[in-house]
Amino acid sequence: MAKKQEKELSFEETLKQLETIVAQLEGGDLPLDEALNEFEKGVKLARAGQQQLQQAEQRIQILLTENSDAELSDFLTDNNE
Repeated sequence: MAKKQEKELSFEETLKQLETIVAQLEGGDLPLDEALNEFEKGVKLARAGQQQLQQAEQRIQILLTENSDAELSDFLTDNNE
């Protein structure tokens, strides 16, 4: 059985791994069993990425509803000052 990931991947890491799998599958050089395993990993990564996007959208909705009258301003970092 596959070992569970010790840490959750960031969205960017998830996307990068998914792109790698897609490229391998599109190449058509993998044996059937390996292609199926990679496809399964890809489906899991796609679901994880979708979940991360949904969570981000929920956070944005919460922030916007907490103070919908707040004035928007430019985002400033230490480098912008």
